[in-house]
Amino acid sequence: MNRSWLILREAIASARSAPITSLAVFIMVAGMCVGVMLTTGRTVAAQQSVIATLDAAGTRSIVVRAESGAGVDSTVIARIRNIAGIEWTGAFGPASDVENAAFSGGTRVPVRDIWTEDPSIFDLQSTPVEDSVWASDKALSELGFQAPTGGINSVSGEPSRSIVGRLELPDYLNFLEPAVFHPRAPSAIGEIAVLVIVVDDPSLVGAVSVAVQSVLAPDDITKIAISSSESLARLRSSIQGDLATSGRGLVLGVLGLTGLLLAIVVYGMVALRRKDFGRRRALGASQKLIVALVTLQSTLLALVGSIVGLSGATVALIIMRDPLPGWAFTLAIGILATAIGVVSSLIPAGLAARREPINELRVP
Repeated sequence: MNRSWLILREAIASARSAPITSLAVFIMVAGMCVGVMLTTGRTVAAQQSVIATLDAAGTRSIVVRAESGAGVDSTVIARIRNIAGIEWTGAFGPASDVENAAFSGGTRVPVRDIWTEDPSIFDLQSTPVEDSVWASDKALSELGFQAPTGGINSVSGEPSRSIVGRLELPDYLNFLEPAVFHPRAPSAIGEIAVLVIVVDDPSLVGAVSVAVQSVLAPDDITKIAISSSESLARLRSSIQGDLATSGRGLVLGVLGLTGLLLAIVVYGMVALRRKDFGRRRALGASQKLIVALVTLQSTLLALVGSIVGLSGATVALIIMRDPLPGWAFTLAIGILATAIGVVSSLIPAGLAARREPINELRVP
């Protein structure tokens, strides 16, 4: 039979032979996991909820508005491409009202030309073609369309266009609702009224805003207004940092205290089994084998305790309708709890392995 399996089976048998100490290790690890989940876990879940709310408000977006005559056109897209830290850029032309071609006098919604090198954010179901537009659900509803197909007429005399698909707007473009967009090729240069830039990370909003201003090249700077989510980004960073620091301190304190208590319990278990370890050493067991048995026993108990504790805490949070901290946090706590079981047993295991077999056999 495989040697590793024999050691594992012996460690399980050792844990069963000392039910009181095994139960103590199990309860301490499980209790630690429950305590961390119901305290720091709640804090982490609240932090994630707050950050998600801030992100929904657009903590990574920069919006440039250009009045008529500002002199900013779609060529700015190519210049912005050279700025590092930008995830997406879209330029929107001035809005012109359209209505359902099937009847006049209906609700009017704005249609805008759009230039972007990445239209995938809109989840378009077909390739843009000339005189075709895409509309959001809100725009379709206001225009009176049951499906994303049909004709629209411009109230200002521009050519008629056909709706060929539905737009799925990301949160940072909701301010353009009701949205009807006419995709334009990069070569079709035109005036823009709104420029939206989304950066890779909220911390980059301030720096990218400055860089964007330097490449706009407007004819009249007084007709340019730039708004960004820099204040929201700073708030996001502050919340994330403060909550993470307080949560980290609590987790480290609980882990340290639990590790100390586990080391004491494992040492007590080793002291009670001095004669057994002495007999094993006298029969030829190596020091490494003794260390492996003690460490593996503690590890197994810590693993089972962490699984039971985390499962129980998760169920409790669900019952109380509290937000869950996520699988990454839960898994990390489980790994740390098991690691604490390993580390706390190393010193007692080393002491048990170093004792002389003859002296240990004299223990009554």
